[in-house]
Amino acid sequence: MEVEIGISAPPSAVWTVLAHPTRWPRWTASMTSVEPLGQPELGPGARMRIRQPRLPALVWQVIAWQPGRSFTWAAKTGGVTTVATHTVLPAGADRCSLVLGVSQHGLLAPLVRATTGRRTRRYLEMEAAGHKAAAEAGPIA
Repeated sequence: MEVEIGISAPPSAVWTVLAHPTRWPRWTASMTSVEPLGQPELGPGARMRIRQPRLPALVWQVIAWQPGRSFTWAAKTGGVTTVATHTVLPAGADRCSLVLGVSQHGLLAPLVRATTGRRTRRYLEMEAAGHKAAAEAGPIA
């Protein structure tokens, strides 16, 4: 499942927003908290505990990292591995697109998709809209 949104901000501004997940709850109601476990900065191998409304808290670990461009992280629980991608696609000096994707793998993945699919899409849309608003608003503090 993927959501793509156009953003009127430079790719570097969108990356700055993405690279600070502890701030994400400020601009998306789809997350109540993001807590670093170990290293405080996002990067290869970084782990974050994310709490979202109506979902169990999950620990996400960065499994792919392309600074300024994309990162992928994964969380495992109850026989399901969920993989989330975050990709910035340049579309000019002051425009880009953000693509957020989520996929589930494992024995119970079909059940998880059936029971949480609509909520997952809604949360992806909320997250994308929040990242867009934050990047377009200018530098984050």
